[in-house]
Amino acid sequence: MATEYFPTPLDATAEPPALFDGTTRLYMTYTCPFAQRVWIVRNFKGLHDKMKLVPLNLQNRPAWYKEKVYPENKVPALEHDGKVIGESLDLMKYVDTNFEGPSLLPTDPEKTKFYEELLSHIDQFVGLGFAAIKGDSTTEAGTAFDHLEHALTKFDGPFLLGHEFSLADIAFIPMVERFQIYFSEVFKYDITAGRPKVAAWIEAVNGVDAYKQTKKTEPKELVELYKRIFSVLFCLYPWIISISPLIVIPEVANYGNQFLLLQAQK
Repeated sequence: MATEYFPTPLDATAEPPALFDGTTRLYMTYTCPFAQRVWIVRNFKGLHDKMKLVPLNLQNRPAWYKEKVYPENKVPALEHDGKVIGESLDLMKYVDTNFEGPSLLPTDPEKTKFYEELLSHIDQFVGLGFAAIKGDSTTEAGTAFDHLEHALTKFDGPFLLGHEFSLADIAFIPMVERFQIYFSEVFKYDITAGRPKVAAWIEAVNGVDAYKQTKKTEPKELVELYKRIFSVLFCLYPWIISISPLIVIPEVANYGNQFLLLQAQK
C-alpha cells in the first residue's frame, strides 16, 4: 500500500467538509487513544480509501463539529450512511461488522465470552493507570498490568485471544502504549519487567501494520501532553480519583482524554 497522506487537523478557521454527501468520515485526533482504536480497525480492514480521516484540532476546534456533526463534541465519531455514531468501543464493532475486510471479532464461543469479559474490565484497567499517575506511584499500575499478564495466559499465542489479532487487542493497546511511555519516562518504571506475556504481546502488536500506521506522535510529545492534561485535570477535579479509582472510571476516562477538547470550549 502506498504511504497514506495524513491531513492537517482542522481548526476553528476551517470550513466543514461536504457533510452527509455519502462520504464515510472518521472524525478523530492523532493523539487520542479512543480515536486510535477505531483508526486501527479501519486500517486493518483496508478501508483507507473508503473511510476518510478528518482530524480535529481540539484546542481550537471548529464550532461546526458540535453544531452540525456530533453534539456530544467528542472524538471519535463516524459519519456513515447519513448518521453519526460515537463511542470507541461501539465504533470498533460497528466498523468491523458493517464494512468489508477481515473480521476482528472472535467466532469461537469461549473467545467471544472472554472478549466480553475483557471489555467489561477495561475501564478498571484505565482507571488504575490514571490513579498511578495521580498518586505518583506505580502500585496501581502494577496491579493493572499483572491482570493483563494473567489475561494473556488464557489462550496460546501472543495476542489476548490467541494467535489472531482482534478487537480485544485494539481495545487495550492505545492506553498501554501511552502508559508504557509515560511510566518509563516519568517514573522510570518498565511495565514489562517480570511480565513476559505483556512484553511478548506488545512486541506482537507492534508488528501489526494497522497499528504501526497510527503511531504518529513522538514519545516525548505524548509525555508532555499528558503531563499538561493531568496537572490541570487533577487540580480542577481532585475528586475524580481521590474518591475511588474504581467507581468513577468512566468519568476519569472521559475527563482525561477529552480534556483538551473541553478546554477548547471555554
